[in-house]
Amino acid sequence: MVKRNRRRPRLKVTGGGTGVTNHVGARLLVDMADTVGLTGALSVAMAPTRQRRGGHDRGRVLTDVAVMLADGGQTISDLAVLRDQPCLFGEVASHATVWRSLEAVDEAALDRIKTARGEARRRAWAAGADPGFYVIDLDATLVNAHSDKEQAAPTYKRGFGFHPLLAYLDATGEALAGLLRPGNAGSGTAADHVTVLHDALAQLPVDPAETEVIVRADSAGWSHGFVEACRQREVRFVIGHRLTVDIANVLVNVPEELWQPAISADGAEWREHAEVVEITDHIDWSGWPPGCRMIARREDPHPGAQLTFTDVAGHRFQVFVTDLTDPDITYLEALYRGRGRAERQISDTKATGLTNLPSHSFAINQAWLQLTLCAHDLLAWTRLLALDGDLATAEPKRLRYCLLHTAGHIITTARRRTCRLANDWPWTNDLVTAFTRVHNLPLRI
Repeated sequence: MVKRNRRRPRLKVTGGGTGVTNHVGARLLVDMADTVGLTGALSVAMAPTRQRRGGHDRGRVLTDVAVMLADGGQTISDLAVLRDQPCLFGEVASHATVWRSLEAVDEAALDRIKTARGEARRRAWAAGADPGFYVIDLDATLVNAHSDKEQAAPTYKRGFGFHPLLAYLDATGEALAGLLRPGNAGSGTAADHVTVLHDALAQLPVDPAETEVIVRADSAGWSHGFVEACRQREVRFVIGHRLTVDIANVLVNVPEELWQPAISADGAEWREHAEVVEITDHIDWSGWPPGCRMIARREDPHPGAQLTFTDVAGHRFQVFVTDLTDPDITYLEALYRGRGRAERQISDTKATGLTNLPSHSFAINQAWLQLTLCAHDLLAWTRLLALDGDLATAEPKRLRYCLLHTAGHIITTARRRTCRLANDWPWTNDLVTAFTRVHNLPLRI
């Protein structure tokens, strides 16, 4: 016999409720955008595109779209989540108004939006988000297009769509810059890397000439043009290098006693079955700027791994080039290995709207990319400035479940509007504390 399970509690569903709302936590993102000045800066950026005095503030329209994306929306129609709750979000633009606002974003407006993002970042850092250590990660990803879109093209993975190049700040998880490119854009195009580096540096409230800034990239970034751009901008670099036959021959002939144990990514312990060595003196640096160093790591492939022709003598090798002068090569290798965290940031950006570009127009999709970066930043600033514990490192999906999609009851007394959350929701105190912190941020202009 099958044991009978306890039934769910009986429930009768009726209408008639008043002041009931959901997605209360999304209002936290609205308040964050207003507090750090993102809404105001976008309003200034979009002001020249307005054709009449009346109507919606296009900067606020773009902010609402960014909040919607951070909240888990994927299409412009998902803005209804905000629009249908005026008691929580105020007046929100219609779908048609959003389309007109995106169509108004030309190249000049796009540059002003980037400037607005930089101004908001400066205020967020002044409030406590400045990490004090600046490593920029550059990496590309593929975005599939399921319909014919302008400049969509076949990708190297036999898909069809786009191949954007993105930049993130490792210490904070902020999205600094992004360049939308056709799907057949080259992985190692130096001009694209230089463009994204330029935009990323413009987002930082620090000067690389005064404060050390490091850029990390995989082997696609190893080019004369990109390395020269780093030198011109006084940026240090840590860039992957392809394992060539000549380099492999050098590595297999390195005396065993020169290999040093590698350390874990956080530097807390030794990494088992992994060693590092510097082979700078064995490399021909003709044509490259002085100060370049090459460091290699070898490790045993994990059990069951398929060996390749580059896995010489049963070891798997990786090499990278840097112009950092730190003598501790184990630290430099761990620094380079930290580049893998950029893949998580890309995944988070895809979860905040990058997966689904909305328009046939390439220009509109460029504007949409900038709004996904805004959404990514709003979540990053919320973690940095308003949250503690596990929530301070949570991915977007968990933040939405725990905080952003929380339901509440809005009451109005003595001209004051209050939203009450359920006492038995596990994260009520976290959300209330987050609102308090955002409203009391010590911003300095």
